[in-house]
Amino acid sequence: MNPMKKTYTKIRHLVMKNPINPWSVLTFLFCFLLVGPFGALFVLAFGVDGELWSHLFETVFPRYVKNTLFLMAGVGILSLFFGITTAWIVARLKFPGVKVLEWCLILPATIPAYIIAYTYTDFLEYAGPVQVLLREVFDWNSSRDYWFPEIRSMGGAIFVMATVLYPYIYLFARTAFRMTPRTYYETALFYNRSFPILVDLPLARPAIVAGLALVLMEVISDFGTVEYFAIETLTLGIFNVWLGMNNLAGAAQIALIAFFLIICLLYVEKSARSKQRFHAPVKAGLDIAPKKIKLLSAVICSIFCLFPIICGFFLPVTILLDFVLNSQSLPSAIEVLDSAFNSLLISSSAAVGVVIVATITVFTITYKNHPFLSAVSSIAATGYAFPGVVLAIGIISFSSFLEGGAAWASDQLLGFKTSTFLIGGVGLLIFGYIVRFQAIGFGAMNSGVKRVSPNIMNASFVLGLNFSGTMIRLGPPLFYKSMLTAGLLVFVDVMKELPLTLILRPFNFETLSTSVYQLAKDELLEQAAPESLMIVIAGLLPIWLINSTQRD
Repeated sequence: MNPMKKTYTKIRHLVMKNPINPWSVLTFLFCFLLVGPFGALFVLAFGVDGELWSHLFETVFPRYVKNTLFLMAGVGILSLFFGITTAWIVARLKFPGVKVLEWCLILPATIPAYIIAYTYTDFLEYAGPVQVLLREVFDWNSSRDYWFPEIRSMGGAIFVMATVLYPYIYLFARTAFRMTPRTYYETALFYNRSFPILVDLPLARPAIVAGLALVLMEVISDFGTVEYFAIETLTLGIFNVWLGMNNLAGAAQIALIAFFLIICLLYVEKSARSKQRFHAPVKAGLDIAPKKIKLLSAVICSIFCLFPIICGFFLPVTILLDFVLNSQSLPSAIEVLDSAFNSLLISSSAAVGVVIVATITVFTITYKNHPFLSAVSSIAATGYAFPGVVLAIGIISFSSFLEGGAAWASDQLLGFKTSTFLIGGVGLLIFGYIVRFQAIGFGAMNSGVKRVSPNIMNASFVLGLNFSGTMIRLGPPLFYKSMLTAGLLVFVDVMKELPLTLILRPFNFETLSTSVYQLAKDELLEQAAPESLMIVIAGLLPIWLINSTQRD
């Protein structure tokens, strides 16, 4: 037999030996726990008669759908305008300060939409500094003397959400513009065609659509902004039907509609990415050099790029800093530290949990080569597609099933009943985070594994190290960057997560996000400022990492 073939056969035997092994069983258990809430949501939604659905359809459901679609359209259009134009400016033009603008344009992504909604409400409402200044300057005495746009409205929600969500489109579009080969540019010049309209935008369209899909998914998932602005979307409707009407089944049915919209957006995003390809003869020397522009044009472009940065980051942060420095009614340091400690605890625990589950899952399906586990793990990593409110329904229902099964098994087999071990505790909250953000860890680890040559792992097997030893000894050194990236992204997402935390947290357990929400709901915006700033600061490191990976 050929020596190379013998070596390959030996490697395959070492890897595939005992298909049912502890690692495969553990991976299947992880997948079962991650997929369980999805199945529980469907069972709960279809387990009731249609009378409730008919009642919802005749009363509130059309309003939920209309508001959701209108909000998606408005945020999508404004985000496209901000994202595409700024991405084209920094990718195609050269002027003083463009590198700084390129980095700053990502900063609004560090601010959750609900925090910017709170700050703009205080800044632009009737008693806020803007309207007070207008009344003093123009000698207006009451609201009947002038008109001012209402920030707590559909238009206000569209504006504040677009200013923090456009970086999704900006990042995708900027990368796509820079990937356009110079040969396409020269062809457009040869035919005397407009390059941005006929070449740049069509080639970047798949990337732009992919970014738009992420923006719209965030719009559907948002709870804090729409709740504060009293806009009845599907997500807020789920919350109202569940907790307001005490009807979990009705909430699950509405949740399925929101999930259907998310699936449609995921399909659009996947289709767009599948078409995002073009070819050039060679890479070297074919990049399009940025065009140097005159001073006046540079000033105009700078102002244009600064507008979303100021609206989406600097102005809200300045307002929060002003609250912290000048307010006389800030919360006590003990309260802030307690919320910060709780946020650090659950964010760190969730990040570690996601990294461990993702690492074991990706290693097993890659090097044990189980097609069934590979398919199931892909489904298990779709939790990010569910809005937090939607996922919370399935998690609570599935956790009740697990606790009921554990109580029955202990009663029948051991002779005593177990107490609740998930519902009502921090463990349920961390479990919910792992289910929701597993997609981040799975994607990071999967991309990391694909970048490493399989020969390294095969050499370990040939030298006599078994799968467990290889995973423990080679895994961390080879994939620590992927683990760190996944952990940091999950950490920040958990810090910002609001609806899932509100629903699943234990009694009297406050995090930074829930504390900010409660204070803002009670119109105590100044007291919410310190914790809001902590959430923003926590998002700066991942933004820096993302920007570093996008550099030329």
